[in-house]
Amino acid sequence: MAYTVEVAGLTKSYGSTKVLRGVDLAIETGSVHGLLGANGAGKTTLVRILATLIGYDGGSARVAGHDVAREARAVRGQISLTGQYAAVDEMLTTRENLSMVARLRRLSRVESAARTDELIARFDLAAIADRRAGTYSGGQRRRLDLAMSMVVPPTLLFLDEPTTGLDPRSRDQVWATVRELAGTGVTVLLTTQYLEEADQLADRISVLDGGRIVAEGSPEELKTQVAGDVVRLTYGDAAGYEAALAAVRTPGVTADPVLLTVDVPTDSAPDSLRTLLDTLAAADASPRRVGMHAPSLDDVFLTLTAPTQEALR
Repeated sequence: MAYTVEVAGLTKSYGSTKVLRGVDLAIETGSVHGLLGANGAGKTTLVRILATLIGYDGGSARVAGHDVAREARAVRGQISLTGQYAAVDEMLTTRENLSMVARLRRLSRVESAARTDELIARFDLAAIADRRAGTYSGGQRRRLDLAMSMVVPPTLLFLDEPTTGLDPRSRDQVWATVRELAGTGVTVLLTTQYLEEADQLADRISVLDGGRIVAEGSPEELKTQVAGDVVRLTYGDAAGYEAALAAVRTPGVTADPVLLTVDVPTDSAPDSLRTLLDTLAAADASPRRVGMHAPSLDDVFLTLTAPTQEALR
């Protein structure tokens, strides 16, 4: 199996703050790999290291077979980075934006014109090819941004929050474009806070927490780590919520102190639900509402990155 990204024991600190604490990561060529983690988990630092923007303290990192530290120039020739906000020149048209990038990447005028026409067709930009980018919708700007990143096809595309602020139709169009890119052999490293997005796009997902990879697998494999269904207990006041947190001892419990909800993993057996409700009643912590749902990536994320119940209090 070929890997575009190979990371082993990667560490990075800023002063006394340890940001990465021994990260191991392997991303298969031609796949979409999701990198999930709460703010401060180390996602941005890891991406910046792989993109040769900053150095690291220990371990090793290779991209497309090149050592990130010793062969930074070679790595830069294999990557493209598409940030959270589309980096297009609003005064230029689609055609002009693409031509500008092509010339910056040292394509000849003939090559630039041919590549521009190819990308306009591939990313469905013909209708806006000669309009200024300042007039585009969010989805059109994002498609142009992706097209610009593909002027010279990268081996690895860093994709950060690709559908932030987009309406559902534009979001679906961008998702389809990302799938097509992976289908051509481009490896995509996707960082996103939208777990539905990771569920839709990623072949595999790594969950980063506290500077370490705490779980990895396909979306379905990760969901199986949350046993059975999840019972959601909703409370009408803080007293009941606090009493429930004190009473429930099931591993993997997560809670929201704002919504006053407590999520309890269960094996879905009627006796288990009955036992849970009896325990809550005995603790004077009967919920206002009880719901049940199958585990989602949200549940996986919250379970794997959850603070302790003490912290929730």
